[in-house]
Amino acid sequence: MALHKGSCHCGKVAFEVETDLSQIIECNCSICRKKGYVLTFAPRSALNVLRGEEHLSTYTFNTHTIRHRFCASCGTATFGEGQQPGGEPMAAINVRCLDTVEFSEVKPTPFNGRDR
Repeated sequence: MALHKGSCHCGKVAFEVETDLSQIIECNCSICRKKGYVLTFAPRSALNVLRGEEHLSTYTFNTHTIRHRFCASCGTATFGEGQQPGGEPMAAINVRCLDTVEFSEVKPTPFNGRDR
């Protein structure tokens, strides 16, 4: 586990998350594919919004169980909030928004979310 800092493009939203980047997925569901998400997961308590909570907007679809959060100013999709199967709050972090990660060095695992 390591602490990673992230932000949106315009910088109005900044966050930090303690997570393990050894398990990163690239999902092919409609939203992940179109937005280019590459995700890592962490307990919601491990995510701390440092700046810009008031600039975050929320998008939900289908079952409306995942809150896709994005900067209302620049549109960057920073993270999502939902629940693990056991009911614990979790965060799905867009690895592309982590400022401390060299994206070319991560190896996402394909995940077939399209057929779920």
